Amino acid sequence: MDREAKEQYLVVIQAKDMGGHMGGLSGTTTVTITLTDVNDNPPKFSQSVYHFSVPEDLAVGATAGKVKANDHDIGENAKSNYTINDGDGTDVFEIISDSQTQEGILRLKKPLDFETKKSYTLKVEAANVNYDARFGREPFKDTTTVKIAIEDSDEPPLFSAPSYLLEVHENTAINSVIGQVSASDPDVTASPIRYSIDRHTDLERQFNINAEDGKITLAKALDRETDVWHNITVIATEIRNYSQISRISVAIKVLDINDNAPEFATEYEAFLCENGKPGQVIQTVSAIDKDDPKNGHFFIYSLAPEMSNNPNFTIKNNEDNSVSVLAKHNSFRRQKQEMYILPIIVSDNGNPPMSSTNTLTIRVCGCSSEGIVQSCNVEAYVLPIGLSMGALIAILACIVLLLVIVVLFVTLRRHKNEPLIIKDDEDVRENIIRYDDEGGGEEDTEAFDIATLQNPDGINGFLPRKDIKPDLQFMPRQGQHPAPNGVDVDEFINVRLHEADNDPTAPPYDSIQIYGYEGRGSVAGSLSSLESTSSDSDQNFDYLREWGPRFKRLGELYSVGESDKET
Repeated sequence: MDREAKEQYLVVIQAKDMGGHMGGLSGTTTVTITLTDVNDNPPKFSQSVYHFSVPEDLAVGATAGKVKANDHDIGENAKSNYTINDGDGTDVFEIISDSQTQEGILRLKKPLDFETKKSYTLKVEAANVNYDARFGREPFKDTTTVKIAIEDSDEPPLFSAPSYLLEVHENTAINSVIGQVSASDPDVTASPIRYSIDRHTDLERQFNINAEDGKITLAKALDRETDVWHNITVIATEIRNYSQISRISVAIKVLDINDNAPEFATEYEAFLCENGKPGQVIQTVSAIDKDDPKNGHFFIYSLAPEMSNNPNFTIKNNEDNSVSVLAKHNSFRRQKQEMYILPIIVSDNGNPPMSSTNTLTIRVCGCSSEGIVQSCNVEAYVLPIGLSMGALIAILACIVLLLVIVVLFVTLRRHKNEPLIIKDDEDVRENIIRYDDEGGGEEDTEAFDIATLQNPDGINGFLPRKDIKPDLQFMPRQGQHPAPNGVDVDEFINVRLHEADNDPTAPPYDSIQIYGYEGRGSVAGSLSSLESTSSDSDQNFDYLREWGPRFKRLGELYSVGESDKET
């Protein structure tokens, strides 16, 4: 039987009684027979040669192609394992088995390079995972050939090295070439390359690069003591395709030269006891140098030439790049000199050697018998032979008191000599003063003649001001002639206002003036009852009714009065 040809059979079975003789009864049933699979079929590739094309820039781990060997068995008997047995791409490609689809998947192990190798040939084998020894001693398997063609892709420029390290001395001249980078287009087209520096990595624009040949030059002076390392990024761009760029890191190390002189490690201030002994160490000094020589520092100390025969101090080399300052005698006194300045020259062993002159300040102090500094102030020796501190304070207080008295005296004299003259800025007449009281009304005639304003026929007299005494006497204004009958009140007031404005003796400040003059030439005449009662002539007041409702009632009152008089 062959399961792959027919997997299931149906068998009808009949049972008869009476031994199968005539007249017996029978019954039938159907039996279904299903064949189980055995691994009796090998896997078989559908093609003897598979062809695939992949781009040059295919990512590592990506799928390059798929192959499948068909097996007529089912289940576990149909599972196959794929391997690459031979070929020139065994280190570039790998194959794995897909347990779901029973396919062999080719994947990329290393980057491809069309310019190096354009195609690969692989021998792929598919073998059953399970096998039955009844059908063979080895598992069933099949082999096929896989050919993979590489397609050229436009690749970015490729630098000649994975990174660059350049070294340059800090005294290198500006515009000098300090190194070079090189990149090329790996494609067949071989596009020219243009170089540039990523300025985000060179913010101070310390370096420049030639865009054509990649030579790096110095744009600014270097200082190793400021920056030992400079790390810049160089960009290579294809001229024919500006989207294809590559970057490379360039490390630049600044080499040291002897351009800094050694100097004292700190600001030293030494103290010397008056009762010290000759040869006593006053201070030990050391130096530092910003340079970094290959063989380390070595300093040479010496006194300045003008101090070579110093009678007070000398120095001693400690053989550890430090020196000790020693006293030559014990006759130091603060009364004679409380401070000494000792210049010391420090030199290095560089090429060329550098040196500097440093100053050590030495103060003479009073010390205890054990050599402990107690006082370095010369005041302790000056005060006993002169004035005490209390006396000095008393003298200072007297001087201050005397200065205060002199200042007060001068101030009083200055105020006494000032003239009693009203200054312009203190003149109250030029200030606006507000009063809350109403004043005396018409009776308040101290500042002006109100009678003149009440009657134009009054006498125009001159009233002098009573608030101040003028320096110059002005003649009073000439009296105006009485205004003729029918004078205009408005014109009269304007004339008087003009005279008051031009009169230097008039009050300069504002005041309330009451004008009681009502004028002349009224069409109605006088309405006063004092004048009307003096006449015995008959009067007719009917004309008042024509003046309007306000005078109509007045006319009626006078008419009633006349009628009563007649009766």
